[in-house]
Amino acid sequence: MIEAVSCGGLVIFRSKILLLYKNYNNRYEGWVLPKGTVEEGEIHEATALREVKEEAGVDATIVDYIDKTMYSFVVPEDTVSKEVHWYLMRSSSYDSKPQSEEFFRDSGYYKYHEAYHLLKFDNERYILERGYSMYKRMKREHKWD
Repeated sequence: MIEAVSCGGLVIFRSKILLLYKNYNNRYEGWVLPKGTVEEGEIHEATALREVKEEAGVDATIVDYIDKTMYSFVVPEDTVSKEVHWYLMRSSSYDSKPQSEEFFRDSGYYKYHEAYHLLKFDNERYILERGYSMYKRMKREHKWD
């Protein structure tokens, strides 16, 4: 089994959530949160911020750690067990630019209920639920603005 670690972000601006639409030769198709693989010597927070910048063109800041998710998938040579660490982030605008080299075809900020229904994977919906409830609590406590 191959073990892999990735990090990503639930990026929020004005109560809306950043999503990316990926289409890889019409085989992998769907809306996802930005995330990517930890590079050697890189700390998790740096990976999450770098991946949000690379995949979506968004300069975000980390507000808090949300949780980790785990899943596995099969590649020709083995099974990959992936652990993903997720961070609650804020951005300062609605600007985003999907990274075409990674097969991202669209990006944008969506209301919670839209994002929930658009997201392709259950584990990312879980991160959305958990992270957005953290965001709402911080807003109520005036710790977000």
